[in-house]
Amino acid sequence: MTSFRRTTAALALAAVSGLAVTLAQAPAQAEDKASRTVDVRLIGINDLHGNIEPPSGSSGRVTLSDGSQVTAGGAAYNATHIKNLQAQVRNSVIVGQGDLIGASPIVSALFHDEPTIEILNTVGMHATAAGNHEFDEGYQELLRMQRGGCHPVDGCDFRESYEGADFPIMGANVTLAKNGRPALPPFWVEFRDGMPIGFIGMPLKDVPILVDPNGIKELKFGDEIAAANRYADLLNWLGVKSIVLLIHQGDNTQGGGPDDCRLNATKGPGQIIAESVSPKIDAVFSGHSHQHYNCTVNDPDGNPRPFIEGLAFGRELSVVDLKIDKRSRDVIRSETRARNHIVTRDVPADPEVQAIIDLAKEKSGPIANQPVARIGGDIVRAATPSGEQPLGLLIADSQLEATKGNGAVLALMNPGGVRADLTYASSPAGEGAGVVTYGEAFTVQPFGNILQTVTLTGAQIKAALEQQWQVVNGATRQIVLQPSAGLTYTWSASAPIGSKVSNVVLNGAPLDPAANYRVTINSFLQGGGDGFSAFTGGTEITGGGIDLDGFIAYLKAHDGITAPATGRITNVA
Repeated sequence: MTSFRRTTAALALAAVSGLAVTLAQAPAQAEDKASRTVDVRLIGINDLHGNIEPPSGSSGRVTLSDGSQVTAGGAAYNATHIKNLQAQVRNSVIVGQGDLIGASPIVSALFHDEPTIEILNTVGMHATAAGNHEFDEGYQELLRMQRGGCHPVDGCDFRESYEGADFPIMGANVTLAKNGRPALPPFWVEFRDGMPIGFIGMPLKDVPILVDPNGIKELKFGDEIAAANRYADLLNWLGVKSIVLLIHQGDNTQGGGPDDCRLNATKGPGQIIAESVSPKIDAVFSGHSHQHYNCTVNDPDGNPRPFIEGLAFGRELSVVDLKIDKRSRDVIRSETRARNHIVTRDVPADPEVQAIIDLAKEKSGPIANQPVARIGGDIVRAATPSGEQPLGLLIADSQLEATKGNGAVLALMNPGGVRADLTYASSPAGEGAGVVTYGEAFTVQPFGNILQTVTLTGAQIKAALEQQWQVVNGATRQIVLQPSAGLTYTWSASAPIGSKVSNVVLNGAPLDPAANYRVTINSFLQGGGDGFSAFTGGTEITGGGIDLDGFIAYLKAHDGITAPATGRITNVA
């Protein structure tokens, strides 16, 4: 495929080395100020997750600094905004920070995200980092997304053929376990007015605990900072002095608008990376946290550089304007300007992109618009102070119900697997308030995980509950599992990690550390996903159905269901 040849060209060091010689021999430019610099606009998008249609509800709004909100997102509007941003400047490069595919709505996911890749090709994406969700279907499927070819099981359902991505999907810290060689292109170089700009891209090192480990067994994921520094040194040696990091790792914030920098007081993993990577790197585009911020951090030499992330689902574009000195070929840091640009819906929809979306809707519509159940009100995934998500609790209840035949007495659901709210308002297909379509249910649970019932001791269950708090890159990460009805416990914010959970009660009786319990978890958790290694010690594994099927069956069996009451988890100071 042409796209794959273009990608692998990035790894042809001989060719790049020849390029470096050419650059070194380039004649000096005229001394007049107008010709000394080259302006380049970088336009970044992160965490699109196949949201090619305008996202709905809170996922389709941007909160401004004053608390007001703007409706935003949708690939056809995104394309128009990108064209408008490009029209304002002579030179531009479109980049991605990962999770552009994966965990997608059915309109894209039904076709293994081929519509999303086609749209990114259409808008002219130049290079992107891989995120963790690019590995959702495994390494081999990611290679197919890059190179093209029909899906090995489902074939080509969207088009008669699939040509692959016209841009490299990079993973500078991803290597083959058998020989340590790059598993994905580690970097890419674009030229604007003769100036080379190097892009290093990579996912976060924690991919193995965020995806099904069976799909990435042949890979190793290394330290982000070490990989960034290694390739920054290589690019610099090759004569590429303007270097940008595209990293699928970011930080949480304390609110704020698109261009605020309200990071948490304790440095998160994204900020640590942005401050620590080589001074040769001139800008850091980030992702993964689904937050927006526009920050300036100092590199190890004390020089400022932007650290920026835009809101997920295509609601914002991160725009960084660079000025490159023609003599040094390096970025003039003091002239860098950064901002997050809101993808408003008050512009015309790009007709070429809209045609791709319309085709995907037409082909997925008979499945997506099929009514499957009714609800009696909004059931949301927003968490209470204890960490409970009403929708997460409902899903846990559905998983327990689906696996009682396997002896299950408890189900635990990972909160990151709950991807959208169930809203009571009229469905997209127009069936009326309270109707849930297959597409809406799929958007809530898009991963197709298998329900697995395992035998765990009470001590192992307690250990899993304690693993809801983990130290990652020096900061505490909290991931509160959603329990099915019948399990209650208390956790303490002030207690040390490893001893936060107490008063665990299952079906009216205190949890017995020595007793065996049949517990249902999805295949992601059973493989140790999200760092829950305690689940890998489960025995007597009994496979069940797909999580989405169990969820839909539960909704059907409980017509007009409303959000379950919270209170299964209690938090204290």
